[in-house]
Amino acid sequence: MKVEAWFFGGGAPLFIIFAVVYGGVTGWDEPVGVACLFLTAGLALLIGGYLAYTARVIDSRPEDDPFAEIAEGAGELGEFAPYSWWPLAAAGGGAILFAGLAIGWWLVIVGVGLGAIGVVGWVYEFYRGEHAH
Repeated sequence: MKVEAWFFGGGAPLFIIFAVVYGGVTGWDEPVGVACLFLTAGLALLIGGYLAYTARVIDSRPEDDPFAEIAEGAGELGEFAPYSWWPLAAAGGGAILFAGLAIGWWLVIVGVGLGAIGVVGWVYEFYRGEHAH
């Protein structure tokens, strides 16, 4: 996680430099872009700080060792839902929700409903059916 922490944390000074240069080029007449770049620097610092804290708390991973072999990273990486259709339902609900922002508020309600059904089905997928625990 140390590499990720440096990657995200190192973006903060870069975005601060971009914000100052952008403000100078625009004559500080366009405050939204400058504010967004400063907020992006803060977000990069926030994520980098979280990853640095997590790197101290958890054990070292093979990715953190420059001399590690590929085989050291082998093994199970997580538990994933095989042949699950629920992510498609959740994404479809999200797509309808965002289309509703452009088309009409009634479609937003439909998208929220379908998205909620998709997310609830996805979360509770392992509590019933073939893959129940």
